[in-house]
Amino acid sequence: MKLGRLLSGDPSRNSKLYLGIGAVSLLKAIAVRNDRNRFRRELVDAAMFIGVGLALRKYSQLKAEKQQEIESQVPDWAAELATSAAAKQGVRSFAKQRMGSQPEPESSSSLRDRARRMLSSR
Repeated sequence: MKLGRLLSGDPSRNSKLYLGIGAVSLLKAIAVRNDRNRFRRELVDAAMFIGVGLALRKYSQLKAEKQQEIESQVPDWAAELATSAAAKQGVRSFAKQRMGSQPEPESSSSLRDRARRMLSSR
C-alpha cells in the first residue's frame, strides 16, 4: 500500500484496523509456537502490523492537534459571520489559505494570456 493512500482517509480507523490485524497475527504466532519458522514469520507480521497501527494512531493524534490549532487561529467573529456549516467551513478554508497552510490556487491562464499581460504592462 502506498504511503499517501495509507495516510489519507481516517488514520484513526486505519490504526485500529492495523492493530487488530497485528493482534490476530500475534494470536496465530502463539497458536503455531511449535513450528519455529512459521512462529517467526507470524511474529514479524504481528510486529509490522502493530508498528504501523501505532504510527497511524500517533499521526491521527498529531493531525487532530494541528486541525484544532488551525481552527483556533480563525477569529471567532469571522466564524460567527457565517450562518451555515458550509459557509463556516468556507471561512476556515479561506483563513487557512491566507495563513499559508494551503497553497494559493493557481490561475488557469494560458501562456498567451500571461504574455499579453506582460507586454501590455510595459
